Amino acid sequence: MLIDFFLALRRHQVPVTIRELLDVVAALREGLAYASVDDFYFLARASMVKDEKNYDKFDRAFGFYFKGLNDPSGLLTSLVSDEWLRREFERNLTAEELADIESLGGLEKLIAAFRKRREALESKAKEDGQGNADSDPGGGRGRKRKAKRAWDQRQYKNLDDSVELGTRNIKMALRRLRKFARADRDEVLDMPGTIRSTAHNGGMLDIRMMPERRNAVKVLLFFDIGGSMDAHVKICEELFSAAHAEFKRMDSYYFHNFVYGSVWKDNRRRVNERIATWEIINKYARDYKVVFVGDATVAPYEITHAGGSVEYWNEEPGALWMRRFVTGYDKVVWINPTPQEAWEYSPSVAMTRTLVDGRMYPLTIRGLDEGMDYLSK
Repeated sequence: MLIDFFLALRRHQVPVTIRELLDVVAALREGLAYASVDDFYFLARASMVKDEKNYDKFDRAFGFYFKGLNDPSGLLTSLVSDEWLRREFERNLTAEELADIESLGGLEKLIAAFRKRREALESKAKEDGQGNADSDPGGGRGRKRKAKRAWDQRQYKNLDDSVELGTRNIKMALRRLRKFARADRDEVLDMPGTIRSTAHNGGMLDIRMMPERRNAVKVLLFFDIGGSMDAHVKICEELFSAAHAEFKRMDSYYFHNFVYGSVWKDNRRRVNERIATWEIINKYARDYKVVFVGDATVAPYEITHAGGSVEYWNEEPGALWMRRFVTGYDKVVWINPTPQEAWEYSPSVAMTRTLVDGRMYPLTIRGLDEGMDYLSK
């Protein structure tokens, strides 16, 4: 049954390997999850899930595979053979306890009596209106079963890589892009070097310093603002906040619908304080990572024609400006906050995707991971 469970996890796209399956088997043999489906759930999740974004996939697979399994004895007998179960009893019981079991007619009769007693207690619990109440086979007081199993609560659903995410998770995804280099100034304590030097110096303290490591990534970020992007303000604010926290060398600008001959830094002054796009291209070196954020949902002529802008007369089409960015910088990506499955219904999204050489990614954990992976190469 463990093999079938393993295959069910793979079908739900949980990246488990044989190594993790063997870890679970070893843990079961050590008795870490004994006669409890809840214990087995936590054991299996801790052993088989290595990334928290896969918790929800695991919960769905677990709930699907073990649906209706409320009796932990059913889990136990389905995961291990009767022969192994007998060996475990014999290995963990003292000689006196084994002799007592034999006096009661043997292990098989004891297990049969145990199950009969449990069935009687469960039947009584149902008659008392407790439904699927857990009862103590030894005759203790029962207690109501929890309304939902742990895997049915799916408390980590928002960490799935197919859903929109919060600032913390955006930071984790953006972190893949960070690269560190030694700065020329601002020295910091070199702890490993100090320890080695002090040891070689007969125990006399020998403090070593080194240049501070700083984030070497340079990012140029452009946000589409207004219109259809109003529906994505919250997630874009989270992305903006996370990017500022992760990248110390980052500049950001705004545009509306598509990039043309000018952009701006402050939306309150976007009419009077515009910055020429040529000035941006000439100011920032080509090693900057350029990221556009927008839904790219516009009329096609706004991309292909002069005068396509809805705000002012643009002398040159947006497509030409986008080609200048793509040819002028080593890495350019477009992050789209709209669901990826809806992209095919918008001609302008397809046009924009072509202009950035297919480097358009959804604003999800997976999309940001893929985008940051491309930018970091």
